[in-house]
Parts: sequence; structure tokens; C-alpha cells
Amino acid sequence: MSVMPIDFLTDEERVFCEQMEAFSNSYVAPYTYEMDKEGRLKESVIKDIINQGLMKIEIPEEYGGLGKPFMYSILAIEKLAIVDPAVSVFVDVQNTLVINALMRWGNDNQKQKYLTKLAHNTVGAFSITESESGSDAAKLNCTAEKVHGGYILNGQKHWVTNAAEADIFLIFAKISDISKNKVSKDASLTSFIVDKSELEGITVEKAEEKMGIRASSTCDVNLKNVFVPNENVLGSVGEGLRVALETLTDGRIGISAQMLGLAQGAFECAIKYAQQRKQFGKYISTYQGIQFPIAQMATEIQAVRLLVYNVARMKVAKYDFKELMLHSSMAKLYASQVADRVVSQSLEIIGGKGYMKGNEVEKLYRDCKIGAIYEGTSNIQLLTIARNFVKI
Repeated sequence: MSVMPIDFLTDEERVFCEQMEAFSNSYVAPYTYEMDKEGRLKESVIKDIINQGLMKIEIPEEYGGLGKPFMYSILAIEKLAIVDPAVSVFVDVQNTLVINALMRWGNDNQKQKYLTKLAHNTVGAFSITESESGSDAAKLNCTAEKVHGGYILNGQKHWVTNAAEADIFLIFAKISDISKNKVSKDASLTSFIVDKSELEGITVEKAEEKMGIRASSTCDVNLKNVFVPNENVLGSVGEGLRVALETLTDGRIGISAQMLGLAQGAFECAIKYAQQRKQFGKYISTYQGIQFPIAQMATEIQAVRLLVYNVARMKVAKYDFKELMLHSSMAKLYASQVADRVVSQSLEIIGGKGYMKGNEVEKLYRDCKIGAIYEGTSNIQLLTIARNFVKI
């Protein structure tokens, strides 16, 4: 019995990758610099992404989705990130966070309503971060007051990806009456489905001016006396931390794929340049001083690919959550580290041109830093990994 390598792709997966590469090169690449400069996604690019089915990859066909496994989301994120990590994370949040949370925690009515909406031209956002809670995800100030028929939400969510384009928000808040009476700070944390198109009191602030992934919207979201009906509680009251942790574990695999694609994109730019640039009468690719860094980058990128594909397959195979959390943290940590090294080395190979605005690697250099920060900092990943081996 032959055993397939971890990075083996089925025929269907290989065709999907080819389609993603063609789509990225034809419908995203021509606008990458323009979107980065303007700090927003072009409407035509969003429309093309939706028409390609990339915002409904895992949604079951009965709700209007493609009905593909999680691995397809990871492949889409990777291939898009080769060209533009900002577009990649737009697709990532929809699929690995919002859709996965609804598929795992949503009841039949919630799935029927919200997965169907997400499959038909609706964008979603995952809203947990606040100004006082970053790595300490449970330290939230956003409140949900129990009233007849539902809850009244008040507070502000910080740095919400996709907020400018989204209608459906997964909001995490503390049930105020439980929070006052329970000792555990986690006991009241609850997840809510908040549909901006149906509910009043939700305002989205102007998108932040970021160093990288500039076309991806990152906004504060204000909640003022937003009434959310009981049927919009995602999971059970008090299960919010578990919903967040399990969903972010999936999301970290997505960010790992984004960093993998980003590193691959920079690497390809460096090779292309090295084979065209002549110095001292020879192409610089003929010098060991260029060849050895290329060999090192190729090896590290492949190591990341094996980590990312392995944990994506584990997710599809429904591995135990503890195992999945460990391997997703390993993948995200290493992918962000390798992306940082590869982009820096690629820029040095390209030299002065790589430092100039308009060069692909200059943009990727700015884009890559976020990989060590969002959806769990590198230190949080190290802590998560360490707890699997050392008693704390």
C-alpha cells in the first residue's frame, strides 16, 4: 500500500489550484497596487471573488454553497496570497472564521438563514477584539443585557477585518447579569449573530490606515442599544470562549496559508529577478551568494507547506481539538516567521528596485508583518505550544 506525501493533491484539488492561479493572475493581480494605494478593495474585484464562489467554499450545496472541504479554503487563501495577501484575508475571514463558526455552532434555523445569506453576496466578519482585550480574549467590555425576547448589546469592537463590506457580524459580549454574579470571567462570554441589514444601532467607523494588507478593511464597530433576539445566540449562553477558541484555531490555519502564499510570491519574484539581472557579465542567479539563500528559502517554504497542509487535513479528518490547536499554532508561528525571513531575503536579492513603491516585494514586505500579530501573536502561539509539553 503506497502512502501519499503530505503535500499530495488530488486531481480535483489540483484543478482547483490551477483555477485559483488563473483567477488571481487575471482578476486580482492587475489591481493589487491600485488597491494597496487606495486602501480598499475594488468593487469589481469583490464581485469577481463572489462570482467565483470564493466566499462560500465550505457552505453546503443545500444552502447555495460549493460544499467543498476545509482544504479548499486553505488552497484558495494560499493561491490568492501569492498575488495579494489583502484579498486573501478577505476570503479567509469569510470561510475559516464566519462560515466555520456557523457550521459548527449554528442550529438548523441559523444555518438555513445565515449560511444561505453568506452564499448569496453577503460578507461576514468576526468581532472579538476590543481596545482593552487583545491576547486576553476573555477580557471584554462589550455587554449584552438580558431583556424580554433577547439581549441589548452595547460596546465597541476594535480592528474588525471585513467590517466595511460585512452585513453579518459574529459579536462576542458578556451577559451583564451573569458577569456580576459569577466568579469566572469566562462564564458570561457569549457569541451573537448580528445582522446589520436587519438590526439598528450598529455603526462601522472609517477603515484604519495600515502599514500592510491595506486593501483589507479594518474598522471599529460601535454597538448602541442593539437588540438581538434570543434565536441569534450562537452556541449556548456562556459558551463564547469555547466558540472563539475553536473558531480561531481554524482561522490560524487560514493565516498560516496566507503567510505561505505570501512567502511563495516573494520567492518567485526573487528568482525571476535573479535570472534576469546581470552583474559583472553574469546573471546573478549563477552566484552562490544568491543560490544559497534561494535554496534556504525553498526549503523553509516547503516545510511551511507541509505544516499547513497537514493541519488542514487534520481539520478535515475531525482530529481532537487539542491536537488541532497545537498543530495550528505551530503552523501559524512558523509560517509567519518564514514569511518574514523570505520576504526580507527576497527584497535584498532584488536590491534597490525591491525597496521602491510599486514593486511586488516592497508591498509583500509590508504585508507580512501582520502574520505575527493577528489571530494570536507569536508569543501566544509559543505559549499554546509550550503548554502541550510543559506543565504550567
